[in-house]
Amino acid sequence: MQAADFEQLVRAIGDGVIVCDAAGAITFWNDAATRIFGFTADDALGKSLDLIIPERQRQRHWDGYHKTMATGETRYGHDLLRVPAVHKEGKPLSIAFTVALLHDAAGAVSAIVAVVRDETARWNDERALRARIRELEAVPAK
Repeated sequence: MQAADFEQLVRAIGDGVIVCDAAGAITFWNDAATRIFGFTADDALGKSLDLIIPERQRQRHWDGYHKTMATGETRYGHDLLRVPAVHKEGKPLSIAFTVALLHDAAGAVSAIVAVVRDETARWNDERALRARIRELEAVPAK
């Protein structure tokens, strides 16, 4: 069996793959991340995740990020996280992602990888459906 070319896989996969170092700088950004967020790898590499985090969410994000880096633990594990994000053009996004911690040779957390999917269309469809259900429930029965 031939070994997988993991770099090729991560670059070709349909989900966004973003890797950040311990300080929170973006060190890897695949083509799917560009498609989702509008920023190219050249735009994103070396920058902070603030690039895609809504301003009102940043403090909470960085509090959790720095705690994870300090402790080597994340409370999210393999849970799918759903959060708001921002596109390069400023439009709001709804994303879902999982995170994994990467470790250096000494076992310390050296980076975090996020595998991201744009769920904006699904979120908007669900919101419209909930609104329609509320409308229908408000109509008195005949």
